[in-house]
Amino acid sequence: MYSKVETQKLKREFWIAFAEKYPRKWVLYDTKIKDFSFKFYVDNKKAQVLIDIEHRSNEKRIAYFEKLQSLKNILEEEFIKDLIFEKEYTLESGKTISRIWVEKLNVGVSNQKYWDEIFDFYHEKMSALEMFYSEYDDFIKDIEIV
Repeated sequence: MYSKVETQKLKREFWIAFAEKYPRKWVLYDTKIKDFSFKFYVDNKKAQVLIDIEHRSNEKRIAYFEKLQSLKNILEEEFIKDLIFEKEYTLESGKTISRIWVEKLNVGVSNQKYWDEIFDFYHEKMSALEMFYSEYDDFIKDIEIV
């Protein structure tokens, strides 16, 4: 087991190593849609690439989610397979968001032997999501709230 300080240091080294292997600017929060972001996540069981829709307005959150869901076949056939779509995802804080993600199981941040595998997974999956988003962002942004 690592102490809290050791864990923070290890995670910092992990992200620095990832940035060195794939030195580029990721879209992440720069989607031009409020509370709509791409994220990387890793713990000691899995690595994930996520789209989080956290809009305060449930109607807007669901409208964005449904836009993405309407593109699911294109997304999976042309960009990325094995996505999990969850309209009502509850965070540890209790907040409900919509989340779409893909994950790689049985890898962990605390074991450096997995780092290259995680980095490659991140690069492949996030690049695919970003390409999808750059192609369909105008359609996704065009929501109607009734």
